Amino acid sequence: MNTKQVQRFVQRYLEATQCTIMEKSPYHIKVKLSPEADRELTNRPYYWSFIDRLNETPETMSFLFVFDEEKYNQMLNEQSVDPAPALSAEDKALDRVFGFAPKPIMRVPKEHLHFGSNRLQQLFDSTQRNGSFVCLYQEPQQRALHPYASRPYTAWLAVNYVVELSCDRKREELFSLGISLVTGHCVEHFHDRLQAMRLSPRIPANVHLAKNGISYNKALSIAEAYIERKLKSYDYDWAVQAQARLKEELERLDSFYKPLLQHAEAEQEQEILQLQQKRMEEIRWQYEPRITASVINCGLFHLDGID
Repeated sequence: MNTKQVQRFVQRYLEATQCTIMEKSPYHIKVKLSPEADRELTNRPYYWSFIDRLNETPETMSFLFVFDEEKYNQMLNEQSVDPAPALSAEDKALDRVFGFAPKPIMRVPKEHLHFGSNRLQQLFDSTQRNGSFVCLYQEPQQRALHPYASRPYTAWLAVNYVVELSCDRKREELFSLGISLVTGHCVEHFHDRLQAMRLSPRIPANVHLAKNGISYNKALSIAEAYIERKLKSYDYDWAVQAQARLKEELERLDSFYKPLLQHAEAEQEQEILQLQQKRMEEIRWQYEPRITASVINCGLFHLDGID
């Protein structure tokens, strides 16, 4: 991810968690976290347990997220900084008599966000943990002509899979499937179709939801069957070649340990066999071909219509 992509992701995360953006530039964002984001990012379980027990209003933390350190510092240098206002004569007198002191300046933690940074990874983890499932409605392109007219919306279950084809090499493929809960029709590249739509978490006016014809479990079984058919159509020469490399490595391992076992003393033989077995398991894990399919995230989308 480049700097602009990181900034877009962070801004979308802050908006989704209803944080308050206090300052913003192409190089930084100064934000006051919402209670939801503060629980996710600040690692203050004792503070939040105290707030929850007493039912108090929380005081969330603020952060300064910098995306381009060099340009951000250059921007600060170009800006004129006003000196701190001097104390009035009345404040000075109160300070001498009662010991009043100026209010301390609250320090806002500053963090440089870039791909690979711990804080950005924390945002990724939070997004994956809390955004694994969504429920959205398509916004109609035009309002209904009659106030009592109602359009039927069809429910679609969207499932995004990652398929890993692994041996001593690895390849990943992404599948975005949409299954109609009315007809059971399965559509590939469903995420690309959703990108062209305006979606909202609230149901629009003059809309009613069509009755589902299949269950969620049935829709998932349709998606799994689709992935299975896709995998059966693949060319598996890579797996045959991986098996050949596995056999070659096991033969090389055997040729190494065989003379050791022949010349080993009785008390050393068991130890050598254990080492050989451990090394064989490591080689099998590295070279043996395997395919795994796992769900990244899913969602329920109520749409006006889709081919």
